Amino acid sequence: MKKLFLLLIFAMSNVPAAEPVILVLGDSLSAAYGIERSRGWVSLLQSRLQQAGYPHRVVNASISGDTTAGGLARLPRALEQFQPDILIIELGGNDGLRGLGNRQTRDHLDQMITLARASHSRPLLLGMMLPPNFGKAFTEKFLQIYRDLAEQRNVPLVPFFLAGVADRPEWMQSDGIHPTAEGQPLMLEHVWEQLQPMLEETSVHSDKSLK
Repeated sequence: MKKLFLLLIFAMSNVPAAEPVILVLGDSLSAAYGIERSRGWVSLLQSRLQQAGYPHRVVNASISGDTTAGGLARLPRALEQFQPDILIIELGGNDGLRGLGNRQTRDHLDQMITLARASHSRPLLLGMMLPPNFGKAFTEKFLQIYRDLAEQRNVPLVPFFLAGVADRPEWMQSDGIHPTAEGQPLMLEHVWEQLQPMLEETSVHSDKSLK
């Protein structure tokens, strides 16, 4: 019996740890709207992780047309199901386009951050800017939602997810809102700049847990 118990302990110690998960909660910008899914920035992220030697698995829970309200409603179940180490929040653009109100958008994003941390998931916020036809004052106030929230909640922030992409017509689809496949690598670079330090922090914690 003792020998059997020791064999069981040995077997359990050699079971590989579950892959850490990066959960992407977004809208059409992360759901690869209008392009092949394999060419979207989320799929490119999975490839980048593998090339860089990170063990993480990316789960894309993005839905085209989603708002912060929709994301907030879906998040508890997604956190329970996937137990992500990192949660990338890419939502809010549809709120602004539909005029749903900056206060509501901020409150929903804030609640997502709270839910993520309560489930031991570290949030990463992707900032969005509305098209210029909404007016400079309005678009600046909308972008400020992300800046203020990131500072107040101490959350890593990609200041503007579509920086360097939205102002290049050849990288935007005919609707002027969704990037083409050509713009996806730059979108990934913006995310990677903030994500990689979080991945390194995960690696440090994992190394310590093995000692």
